Amino acid sequence: MELGLYTFADVDPNAANKGAEAHRRLKDLLEEIELADQVGLDVFGLGEHHRVDYAASSPSTVLAAAAVRTKNIRLTSAVSVLSSDEPVRVFQQFSTVDLLSDGRAEIMAGRGSFIESFPLFGYDLGDYDQLFSEKLDLLLAIRDQEVLSWNEGKLRSPINARGVYPRPLQDRLPIWIAVGGTPESVARAGAMGLPLAIAIIGGEYRRFAPMFDLYREAARRAGQDPSTLKTSINVHGFIADTTEAAADQFYGPQAEVMNRIGRERGWGPTNRAHFDAARGPQGNLFLGDPEVVAEKIVAAHRLFKNDRFLLQMAIGLMPHAQIMRGIELYGTKVAPLVRKELTGSSDGAKPAA
Repeated sequence: MELGLYTFADVDPNAANKGAEAHRRLKDLLEEIELADQVGLDVFGLGEHHRVDYAASSPSTVLAAAAVRTKNIRLTSAVSVLSSDEPVRVFQQFSTVDLLSDGRAEIMAGRGSFIESFPLFGYDLGDYDQLFSEKLDLLLAIRDQEVLSWNEGKLRSPINARGVYPRPLQDRLPIWIAVGGTPESVARAGAMGLPLAIAIIGGEYRRFAPMFDLYREAARRAGQDPSTLKTSINVHGFIADTTEAAADQFYGPQAEVMNRIGRERGWGPTNRAHFDAARGPQGNLFLGDPEVVAEKIVAAHRLFKNDRFLLQMAIGLMPHAQIMRGIELYGTKVAPLVRKELTGSSDGAKPAA
């Protein structure tokens, strides 16, 4: 199982100098990606957002910078908001990242958890579903055909025998579908034979098990090759030297973010009791010392049979030093424990490529 991280590059929405704040965060972010590579983690994902509280509106740009500062870690969007973007440009950008990284780029496509990009780029939210469906179809066609003719859409003009360049180093640029748990989206990913990432950010994580069953059954019914199917769970959590330190360090920034989003969406406020319940054995937060987090990752894998596990530690205004320590522990302590348990390797070393 691949182990990795993802983030949205959170910044202080109240910073007086927003350029300076974004500059600070992106410099820290590149150090975090470099460290994740150095300690042997497998994947780093960066989510696209167009809000005052996030700096990652252009994941491909940041990942291109990371590509030349890393050696082994895979670099993916998490997610690319495909519905409000142009598939030709998305492919070109991530193909470029792939070339710069010697073949380590991926795209994780989704509708996105926020809708700010739709009015920003002039799209009608009434076309929410159709935009994603058409643009995903076009993105897959671009990946599979160097010279493209495409006239399947109603919301985008046709392409007639045009080449899309540059082509990636990988034969087929990996394209994942990221969902928040909508059954229709899960089933569509399975029917299309595309890798699936499910975000688990609330409730008991076990309640998502039927989604993985639905995905695999939809793929089976569509005649997809099971060997091509991959799954990931993307979760919130944090790792520190002790479980108490992890909880104390993570609670404030994570609660501030969840309450800010909750006020926008009509959720009730969170509190420490909710947080402590969520970090229990069945809760959605993967948080604690290395042994606690490794045990929970293994338990989730035994339930879901997932191929990838991505952890979002840099939520809100987490201090950079704490994030760096968490990444160090993830790569040097958690990952070996998980790999030893899942592979039976006596030393917990990362499996050979």
